[in-house]
Amino acid sequence: MKSFDGKVLFLNRSDINTDEIIPAKYLTEITKEALKPYLLEDLSLENFDIKKDLQNIKAVITRANFGCGSSREHAPWAFEVNGINIIIAESFARIFRQNMYNCGMMAVELDSKIIDELFKDFCGCDTNLKTDFEKSKFIFSSNEKTKEINYSISNFDKDLVIAGGWLDYADERY
Repeated sequence: MKSFDGKVLFLNRSDINTDEIIPAKYLTEITKEALKPYLLEDLSLENFDIKKDLQNIKAVITRANFGCGSSREHAPWAFEVNGINIIIAESFARIFRQNMYNCGMMAVELDSKIIDELFKDFCGCDTNLKTDFEKSKFIFSSNEKTKEINYSISNFDKDLVIAGGWLDYADERY
């Protein structure tokens, strides 16, 4: 199972699409590793500095409809190869969300009020996430605050995460 702990990046915008996650011009690459330097290359977000803001990031918190646009596995792969295995948002585009779980990663939806609270309490701070997978609980912490949030994912999605993704899940069962 992958790690779902670490430093958090806040992306305060809805409708971040797959072309902003990994530009289409890189879709001819044949390895995940080749995608690594291009993650969020085309993201237009006020005060976002790709070189500084992506350093040591392990989790992303964002707004609604994350991963909309073209259906491609390259978008989750670009996060995965950069060590980002969890994205928390108000909602996800259906195919992006499933591609995350198919890769053994997590795409967790939280109510917009909780997302608002996380942005209010932690955005702009050096924030870390600890995931208690067994108890379905997130623990967010900065130098000054700690907040625990319960989450839920389906049993099938849990099984995909535990297995390491769809291929490993299928190999174990079929």
